[in-house]
Amino acid sequence: MAPRNLSELTVEDLAKYDWITLRKDMDELLPTETFAQKFVRKFLENPFVPIGCLATISALSYGLWSFRHGQKKMSQYMMRTRVVAQGLTVMAMVAGISMGAQKVTKK
Repeated sequence: MAPRNLSELTVEDLAKYDWITLRKDMDELLPTETFAQKFVRKFLENPFVPIGCLATISALSYGLWSFRHGQKKMSQYMMRTRVVAQGLTVMAMVAGISMGAQKVTKK
């Protein structure tokens, strides 16, 4: 019968399942992050990327809404705004990557 939790494992079981001890050791060194924790950490590192994504989605949504309601001029304007927002988001991503690379090289 297989043990139900980590504390029930014997030395023989740990030898057979060495990946369990490896995972336990790695979690002590580098704890795993939840999605929310990772999002907050990444947002604090480079807040312009999520803001740019939100601006892109907003421009796209309003542009599609305008198109559906027959406001062709506003729809065209919002699609152009979306392209600009996408470009700025990509630039923010590139800037964030380069700043992260500079931090790594300074260490």
